[in-house]
Amino acid sequence: MEELARVPVDVWLGSELRYADYPFQPGTLTVAVSQSGETADTLAAARKAREEGSRILAVTNVRGSTLAREADQVLYMRSGPEMGVAATKTCTSQLVCMTLLALHLARNREAISLKRFGDLMGKAAELPASIEAVLEDPSEIMSCVRTYGRGHSFIYLGRRYNLATAYEGALKMKEISYAHAEAYGAGEMKHGPLALVDESMAGVAIAPAGRVTEKMVSNIQEVRARRGPVISVATRGDRLVRSVSDHVLEIPPCEEIFSPILAVLPLQLLAYYTARELGREVDQPRNLAKSVTVE
Repeated sequence: MEELARVPVDVWLGSELRYADYPFQPGTLTVAVSQSGETADTLAAARKAREEGSRILAVTNVRGSTLAREADQVLYMRSGPEMGVAATKTCTSQLVCMTLLALHLARNREAISLKRFGDLMGKAAELPASIEAVLEDPSEIMSCVRTYGRGHSFIYLGRRYNLATAYEGALKMKEISYAHAEAYGAGEMKHGPLALVDESMAGVAIAPAGRVTEKMVSNIQEVRARRGPVISVATRGDRLVRSVSDHVLEIPPCEEIFSPILAVLPLQLLAYYTARELGREVDQPRNLAKSVTVE
């Protein structure tokens, strides 16, 4: 096996500078994700990967963008122009594209059976209807906004597939409402974040049905034991999560691997309606740019 290329890191141990391995090399596919196709850091990483012999797959929304031109292959999101700075529909498109890419790679590598692949693709085809179901009734979200939209900070908690969902939810809340919001892996709660919890810190738990639901319930109970109110994103009909939550934002039942595609929607709406309640400029938040074209 060829030795991996090495890059220096800013860590000195004694008099010796250590190096960290990175996977850019021939035989490795580098997947570069950028809505605009112009993000400076993503372009720099893709170019470095190419220098080391890696092939580049771009996942982008903009035809003719720099990333699309420089990549070996392009997976277009096809979600239309993203007008707002705080991208929402392209976030959903990225989730769909990356999940489908993973499924096709799994099938090509025979990591899943043909039957399982067919079942999952059939479930994927049901997602548009499930998304519409989430969007059609914002009443519970509006109740959360009226209760926590002013004077509360937010701590978002997620595990496994929905760890990144927690980060996206907190990011949207910060971007467009300017409320203080932080996201953490729920397994890290007792390593520090739990100290933040009190009655003015609303917990937002992403707890759809899956292999970590019971662990998420335990995290919810930890927050509530410290007088923190909890808003949970849960699968419709889940009585366990509802029994320990102050508010529940329901999503339709789905395969666990698709849950981020649905679970992120109520979090984006929670940020949107909070921003509107506070009179913020939703599409053009202060201090932000549509594309990060400088490092």
